[in-house]
Amino acid sequence: MKAITRNQYGSPDVLELKEIDEPVPKNDELLIRVYTTTVNRTDCGILRGKPFPIRFFTGLLKPSTLVPGTDFAGKVVGIGGAVKDFKVGDRVWGLDDEGLSSHAEYMVIRESRGVAHMPENIAYEEVVACGEGAHYAYNFVNKVAFTAGDKVLVNGATGAIGSAALQILKSMEVYVTAVGNTKNLALLKSLGADKVYNYETEEFTEVDDEKYNFVFDAVGKSTFGKCKKMLLPNGVYISSELGPNAENLYLPLLTKFKGDKRVIFPIPQDCRKSILYISDLIREGKFRPVIDRRYQPEEIREAYRYVESGQKTGNVIVRFGE
Repeated sequence: MKAITRNQYGSPDVLELKEIDEPVPKNDELLIRVYTTTVNRTDCGILRGKPFPIRFFTGLLKPSTLVPGTDFAGKVVGIGGAVKDFKVGDRVWGLDDEGLSSHAEYMVIRESRGVAHMPENIAYEEVVACGEGAHYAYNFVNKVAFTAGDKVLVNGATGAIGSAALQILKSMEVYVTAVGNTKNLALLKSLGADKVYNYETEEFTEVDDEKYNFVFDAVGKSTFGKCKKMLLPNGVYISSELGPNAENLYLPLLTKFKGDKRVIFPIPQDCRKSILYISDLIREGKFRPVIDRRYQPEEIREAYRYVESGQKTGNVIVRFGE
């Protein structure tokens, strides 16, 4: 089969498109013909082995798997003898943020992991763009409790995580202010944002006099220190990144016992739960993918470089089939 491979951590230059053996499913696994996958922030972190703690899951000195990739959409073409809920021919999609070897024409995944039947009202390349970003967005949202009338600011609302968070929040009927760039202001409004700020022309922490129950930093480009004044009493700041000097790892403990405004670090958990949650929103017409660019496997290095540039809007797709 055709697959993207690498034998060491490094830049996109270490990636190679090769012919390798097709995997064989174990007793509890599905063999999937991958039609679409993405290149996302998680993939880029795994590619470079950074931040270093990621290597405790992906291989300490070199990658533990030959093929990268964390999400997929495709068709079941083989099953192990113990598989109960899937059959050959099923259209499926899924995610594992520790790595799935999904940048290939075929992959295997255990039935109990992050895999689900595709909603009928969506195509392969659309559903795969509802995976990694939405998983992290859902793990922002499920760390706190919302009540009617709550207000949330989403910084980085044009990325995969931010655009997903915006839609999940609007499905919960809360007020959302979205921060994005000039070219995507119309997109943010179409996704339901109640108010938008253009970070290219204004600093939202300086011009916005609104007070929020929650500030979600989906790109990690702000800090609790800058956003604290925007929070209501008992307000919460959540970032997708560690922050300066990894402050978002220790601030949750400090702010829990000092002051009435808190930091929570959204450690992502349970990919399967996220996939099932987003599947329901897709079926209800409350979630749609945001796709920036599409690449062929032969263009994989270019795809990674573009994602690492930080300029993408939503998701970057790689096509391996239909």
